[in-house]
Amino acid sequence: MDDLSPKQKDILDFLAEFLEENDYPPSIRDIQIGCKISSTSVVDYNLRKLEEKGAIRRDREVARGIEVLGSRRRRAGVVDIPLMGTIAAGQPIPVPTSDRWAGDAAETVTVTDDMIRGHQNVFALRVKGTSMVEDLIDDGDIVFLEPVNAVENGDKVAVWLKDRGEVTLKRFYLEGDRVRLQPANSTMQPIYTEASNVEVQGRFVSSLRPST
Repeated sequence: MDDLSPKQKDILDFLAEFLEENDYPPSIRDIQIGCKISSTSVVDYNLRKLEEKGAIRRDREVARGIEVLGSRRRRAGVVDIPLMGTIAAGQPIPVPTSDRWAGDAAETVTVTDDMIRGHQNVFALRVKGTSMVEDLIDDGDIVFLEPVNAVENGDKVAVWLKDRGEVTLKRFYLEGDRVRLQPANSTMQPIYTEASNVEVQGRFVSSLRPST
């Protein structure tokens, strides 16, 4: 942000470094000492300015309630993943490599780094249905996917079925000119369709069962 004063830039840098090192925000006193500021009132004034400029968010009801904005990574080991919608949605999913994904994500899911396993541009979808229950993916779970251009047989993928106008999560098998989309549920039949009817939206990375 070019409109920050030198003191505000120092505070913002200190906040980011403190979060990376400690995994929790600093106190007003920590900022005063770390940035060599004359008083806590001066710190509070500059924090208000940073909040007005959209650089931070403060929760004054919570001790150390300061969050640095403008980055998906909020603190060491934690990342915010865009939740793009539901796996059974009736519209194509705008994947994170497109120019419009950030605006289309209505909310995010905060997870630890090990959930995304080093993959880039990961996005999340909420699962509707039990077609993958034998792969331990149940109704209401959240799946994390990476956008890909190619997949291997047996991969779990979210695909857009053009003729049905829907997205489904299945295991992918290319068999000649057709694709078999295999559910992980012994009570359900596979979907067979022409390869030209399938558009891969993302490959499975991991899943999360929200606490109830």
